[in-house]
Amino acid sequence: MTEVGSGAPAEIKKYQTYAVNVDPDQDDKATEIKLCSFARPHMRAFHCSWWGFFIAFFIWFAIAPLLSEIKDSLKLEKKEIWTSSIVGVAGTIFMRFLLGPACDKYGARILMSVILCCASIPTAMTGLVNSATGLAILRLFIGIAGGTFVMCQYWSSRMFTKEVVGTANALVGGWGNLGGGVTQLVMGSALFPLFKLFLGDDEDGRTMAWRTVCIVPAVVAFGTGIVIYFISDDAPKGNYDEMKKNGTMPEVSAAASFRSGAININTWLLFIQYACCFGVELTMNNAAALYFKEEFNQTTESAAAIASIFGWMNLFARGLGGFASDKFNAKMGMRGRILVQTIFLAAEGALVLIFAHSDSLAGAIVIMVFFSVFVQAAEGSTYGIVPYVDPPSTGSIAGIVGAGGNTGAVAFGMGFRQLDYYDAFLVMGGCILGSAFLSAFVVIKGHSSLFCGGEDAPKDQALAVPEPNDEDAEEVNA
Repeated sequence: MTEVGSGAPAEIKKYQTYAVNVDPDQDDKATEIKLCSFARPHMRAFHCSWWGFFIAFFIWFAIAPLLSEIKDSLKLEKKEIWTSSIVGVAGTIFMRFLLGPACDKYGARILMSVILCCASIPTAMTGLVNSATGLAILRLFIGIAGGTFVMCQYWSSRMFTKEVVGTANALVGGWGNLGGGVTQLVMGSALFPLFKLFLGDDEDGRTMAWRTVCIVPAVVAFGTGIVIYFISDDAPKGNYDEMKKNGTMPEVSAAASFRSGAININTWLLFIQYACCFGVELTMNNAAALYFKEEFNQTTESAAAIASIFGWMNLFARGLGGFASDKFNAKMGMRGRILVQTIFLAAEGALVLIFAHSDSLAGAIVIMVFFSVFVQAAEGSTYGIVPYVDPPSTGSIAGIVGAGGNTGAVAFGMGFRQLDYYDAFLVMGGCILGSAFLSAFVVIKGHSSLFCGGEDAPKDQALAVPEPNDEDAEEVNA
C-alpha cells in the first residue's frame, strides 16, 4: 500500500492511498504490475482494459468461424466472403483515428463502455443477414468493436510508468487479442455444435444455428460495457470530469492532440509496422478457419479449433514482446526497444514465407504457432515505443498506429480476395520483411535511434498528461 503526500495539504484526488507502488512525479502512475490484484484505480483499470478489449475482439470475430456455413447457406462466392471480412476491419480504421484524440479529451472508461454496448447490437442482428450486401453492412457496424483497442492501450499508458508501460500495454493488448482465438473455439467448436444439437444437424438446423448463436456474445458484450462504466476509473487520481472540475487536469483539445500526433513521422513509421503485425493477425482471424477447411479438408468444427491456436498465443506472446522491449530499454535505451521490434518483424516475415510452403497439416500447425508468437510479440514491442513518440498526444498516436493494424488487414485481405492462398502469403511475408527495415528511420526526440547516437531522456522524465499549449488554447473545446 502506497500513501502519497506528507505534511502538505492533501492534493484533491479520488484516492489518497494505493494498493501498488506509484511514482508521484509521473502523475501517481504505478511502478509495478500486480496481476492478482483488482484494486482501484490501477489494477482495476488494467483488468477492465484487457477484459473489455477481449469481449470486443470476441464479438468482432464471432462470425469468422461461421463463415463457411454462411457461405453455403446464402450461396455466396469466396470474393463476397472476403469483401465482408475486409469491410469488417476497414470500418475500424476510422474509429481508431476518431477514438485516439477522444481518449485524450474524455478518457478511456466511458468510450470503452459506449463502444461495447453499441457493437453488441449489430452482433445480435447477425441472424437477419440474407445476402452478401447485408453481410458486409453487418460486419461494418460490428467492426466498431475493434476501436476498443485504442482505449485498451491508452488506459494502461495512463495508469503505469514508463519503466513498465511496455509490459502493461503488451499484457492488456495480448490478453484482449486472445478473444480472437477464444471466439474461434467457443463459437465454432462449442456454441455452434451445441445450437445444432438442439436445432438439428440438417440444412435448416445448421442455418438456424448460425443465425441465432451470435446473440450469446452480444448479451455478454452489452453487460460488460455497463459494468466497466461503474467499477473503474479514468486515471490514478480519478475520472477526467472530476479532475477537470478540481483543476488537477486541464481541458484538452482533441483536434490539437490529433494534429500533434499526426505530424510526427515516427507515428507513421509505426503505423506501417503495426500494419505488418496486427494487420496480419486480423487477416489470419478471418482466413485461418477457411484456409484449413479448404486446403486440408477439415470440418467446420476442427478448422475452427485449429484456427483458434493462432489467437491463443496472445496468452503470453504479446506480453513477451512488451517485456523484452522494457528489458532492452533498461540496458540500451530506446535503441533496445527498436532493435527488439526489428528482430520480431524480421522473424515474423520469414515464418510467413515458410508457412506458405507448408503442405502437411501437422507442419502447417507447428509453423503457424511460431509465426503467431512473433506476430504478437511485434505488436507488444510496437506499443512499447508508442508512449515515447510524443507523450502529451499518446491517445492520438495510439489511435493512428492502431488504425495501421486495420489498414494492413484491409490490404492483406484484398490480397487473399484476389489471389490464391500461396501467392497471398508470399506477398504478406515480403511486406513484413520490408517493414522491419523501417526501424532504421525511427528517431524519437531525446532518445537514441537504431544506428545513430543521441542520449536517452532522463529516467525521471514522465510520460506526460496531455496539456494544451498557448496556441491551442482557442481549440480547447474542439
